Amino acid sequence: MQSHEFVLLLTIDILGGRCVRLYQGDYAQRTEYSDHPAAMAQRWCEAGARCLHVVDLDGAKDGESINAATVEEVVRTARSYGASVQVGGGIRNRDAIARWLDMGVERVVLGTVSRDIEQMAQFASEFGGRRIVAGLDGRGGKLAVTGWLEQTNTSVVELAHNLAKVGVVYALVTDVERDGTGMGANLQLAQSVQEAGLWTFASGGISGHDDILAAKSAGLAGAVVGKALYDGKVDLRLALVQVAAKGDGV
Repeated sequence: MQSHEFVLLLTIDILGGRCVRLYQGDYAQRTEYSDHPAAMAQRWCEAGARCLHVVDLDGAKDGESINAATVEEVVRTARSYGASVQVGGGIRNRDAIARWLDMGVERVVLGTVSRDIEQMAQFASEFGGRRIVAGLDGRGGKLAVTGWLEQTNTSVVELAHNLAKVGVVYALVTDVERDGTGMGANLQLAQSVQEAGLWTFASGGISGHDDILAAKSAGLAGAVVGKALYDGKVDLRLALVQVAAKGDGV
């Protein structure tokens, strides 16, 4: 694998049209931060964000884009600042992928469908492996799907190896048990997935600047920060300066 510029992705999770964060993926344990996600996108972009990670939580659970209009508004806002966007949540077929990419989204995150190697191979072939992100989220190294409500026995690392062989380039790895907890991302799992052949974004549990820099030091493709940013534990401008000062920039 060639070298990869480290990317700091800022999460905008949308549930019922509002910007929220969940605790360990539990829809009943949510904190609402804004009833206007696009305004939140504007805030982060004005602070220097170059990449947003937008998730339709209702879509992830229900299997289709529920908050499409809200996500579209976030995408338009980000693009007006020159920021890139990757979108996930309920994207499970070709038409859904094409729709978001045609809107100018940089990458789409596929979680539930990531188990279907043949389907993922087709998506990578048609749209390009760099436009597809395998959402490899789980508990105890085993894949969780359908908005994390369904726990499988599929090995995340083994799945990553098989996806890399069919042309998928990226993975987003979330340890569900750490998500929203501030315990720090599971860098060991993220590194294992990257060693299996997919450039990996670490997600879930990042609590501050040290966790972000640890993800970069681990050689990962990037890190996703959510709750720590919203709770003021990460100063975005400072984080961007710190990451850039350590090498590649963002």
